[in-house]
Amino acid sequence: MASANILVVDDEKNICRTVSMVLQGEDYEVDTASSAEEGLAQLNDHNYDVMLLDVQMTGMTGLEMLEHVRQLEMPPEVIMMSGHAMLTDAVNATRLGAFDFLEKPLDRERLLLTVRNACERRFLTQKVESLENADDRYCGMIGESPAMQKVRKAVQVVAPTKGKVLILGESGVGKDLVARSIHALSDRAKRSFVKVNCSAIPSELIESELFGHEKGSFTGAAIKKRGLFEMADGGTIFLDEIGDMSLAAQAKVLRVLQNGEFTRVGGEKLSFVDVRVIAATNKDLKKAVAEGTFREDLYFRLNVVPIEVPPLRERLSDVPLLINAFLSQIAAEYGRTPLTVSERAMDILCKYSYPGNIRELRNLAERFVIMCQDVVTVGDLPEDMVDAVEVPDPHKSMHVLQAITANTPEPSDDDDFLAKLAKVKPGTVSLREFRGMAEHAFIRETMKIVGNSVAKAADLLGIERTNLHKKIKKYEAGAVDDDD
Repeated sequence: MASANILVVDDEKNICRTVSMVLQGEDYEVDTASSAEEGLAQLNDHNYDVMLLDVQMTGMTGLEMLEHVRQLEMPPEVIMMSGHAMLTDAVNATRLGAFDFLEKPLDRERLLLTVRNACERRFLTQKVESLENADDRYCGMIGESPAMQKVRKAVQVVAPTKGKVLILGESGVGKDLVARSIHALSDRAKRSFVKVNCSAIPSELIESELFGHEKGSFTGAAIKKRGLFEMADGGTIFLDEIGDMSLAAQAKVLRVLQNGEFTRVGGEKLSFVDVRVIAATNKDLKKAVAEGTFREDLYFRLNVVPIEVPPLRERLSDVPLLINAFLSQIAAEYGRTPLTVSERAMDILCKYSYPGNIRELRNLAERFVIMCQDVVTVGDLPEDMVDAVEVPDPHKSMHVLQAITANTPEPSDDDDFLAKLAKVKPGTVSLREFRGMAEHAFIRETMKIVGNSVAKAADLLGIERTNLHKKIKKYEAGAVDDDD
């Protein structure tokens, strides 16, 4: 990366000279220092993206300098170097936050790769920090894709108003972050933000939770209780998954929206609140209205300003920012050094469809922090994810196979479909395409043998039934029988 500034700290002048020449040949800006003390002075005067630091130096050692560097407000990524590498040095360097550890004599390609990876993490970290710092009010809504810019713009416009907002989107897309952002940017930001998960509260209790109850109003109501609307008075109440709310509770919510009044369960006295209502749902409320499970008048009251939150598959360009932000956040929670993601693993992460959306990606990040060491590789990714991304389109694969074998005699009815694969010549398709053809053909033939029984086919193939179901769906292998 041409814009990266690098500091090399080593008391061996030849090392400083050699490393500088290699890095400058790749258009990096490079400064050198012959001691830790000189290096710290330069860090005080300049901002560096990456620092290469020798472990053993006269005076202050590299590990001692690393401790000082980590206390800086904007420390560079640090790559340690040593000609007498010991495991304890590597462990201590990692514990102190070093990005990587290189042994001398330095290998040119390894040096360049490590520096490039360190620069990439530095720039991604800066992007994440700039988004979070500039957008603390956006409550972690990370993303630079056009889809997220549109959401952020809508939040910015509607937040200062009193308008009711209905946030729409699939489960796991981050609708609660949008609601919190609207509150944080409103004139109610210093008052309460109360979140209510309507789908998690039993229908017989939701009225009591929302509006409170009087003592003795029902079995177990031993004391008078304030409801969530009262707790949100002057602030914002976020009704998440409002499509799951009972019709009786909907009627009371409508009354609050109309004039700010309600009665506690078992009570007769009117109470008044000044609350901004933001609602969210992953359901089609128009369809629910047509089916009679959601009040039409409430729908129109809530749907003043609709904001559609896109699924992650529609903003995959945000995945690098998101995964690195999650890895940093979760690593801090676990007291670990943030992981990096290999180029190939990141490529797969950026192509996956994420049926669980942001929630699924964050859960993946937590798994990586727990299970991985230093770098997330393809081998650390879920098998289903790799299969979904790397196996080529089944229609294209079969199309290619038919075209390749078009000039050869068709197999007889007694021949199995795998016979066609033997006619595929090297150079006509890629290995990835051939693998897709082979898997598709093998599954088809296995299903024929077992009479389209998924259970029997899964047993023969040695894979989980759910995994086979996904593969069959992907390849559209035809009708199946799920019975043994």
